[in-house]
Amino acid sequence: MAQVKIFYEPETELLTVFWQAPRKDQICTELGDGVILIKDASTGEAIGVEILSYKPGDNRFDTVSVELGSLSSVG
Repeated sequence: MAQVKIFYEPETELLTVFWQAPRKDQICTELGDGVILIKDASTGEAIGVEILSYKPGDNRFDTVSVELGSLSSVG
């Protein structure tokens, strides 16, 4: 079963979500509007996301959709 890890640091208003384990060698790309994509530096695979200046109820998080499962289970 996949685990999603969510970290919120209210003093710095930083929300970090990992759907894979953080890597020692990872890179970040800003997508705009304070949303940062975290990727494995070797494979380029997305492993997480950070949202800067996050406060509970932030509407930027409404646009994030994470689906877990295999494509074979889709109808």
